[in-house]
Amino acid sequence: MEYGTHRRLFNLFPVLAGIIFAVFAVLSPNIAAAEETEPKYVLALGDSLMAGYMLDPQDSFPVQLEAALIKDGIQVKVINASVSGDTTKGGLARLSWALSDIPNGKPNLAIVELGANDAMQGKDPARAKANLSAIIVSLKATGAKVLLAGMLASPNMGAGYMADFDPIYEQLAREHNVALYPFFLDGVATFPELNLADGKHPTGEGVSIIVTRMLPLVKRLLKE
Repeated sequence: MEYGTHRRLFNLFPVLAGIIFAVFAVLSPNIAAAEETEPKYVLALGDSLMAGYMLDPQDSFPVQLEAALIKDGIQVKVINASVSGDTTKGGLARLSWALSDIPNGKPNLAIVELGANDAMQGKDPARAKANLSAIIVSLKATGAKVLLAGMLASPNMGAGYMADFDPIYEQLAREHNVALYPFFLDGVATFPELNLADGKHPTGEGVSIIVTRMLPLVKRLLKE
């Protein structure tokens, strides 16, 4: 009896394998389709430069970035977790709150743009670096990719301050092995027509240039 039973079971293996293969063949396209339609989440953690200070909502960095990514076929939601006037200390303090707007608190990518207000207020570059470091560590703990957007101190802060402040972003990117966009306002900061009357914040057109320049790096990080 045992031999006969084992032999019958052995003969059924090809049939069972065929059924399993057929089930996977049916399910696989559906699983792939679900993965393609499930949006990726990008956390935009920054200050007024990223929040869209004095701009119509559709001209802000998060909205323009989301539109550009969707146009390129990437299903994504960019969460605007930026607050005007925020410093690196403020960004660190509200990080948990910012992550609560994302399912399970786990973004696929976090873009960190903070430090401009630290520099304007002459805050200790070492403290700003420590705050940014803590933010990066917390974000990486969620499994998110991190893109650090650099900032440069204004020349009126003095050469000594600039020498201490400006390199912290490259140092952090190297120490934490995260992606770096060296200067958030690259291609915009020195062009009056791309900035508001205050000379510090980009216009909607200026934001568009920032998004265009940063887009290839963002897309690469989302696909990794």
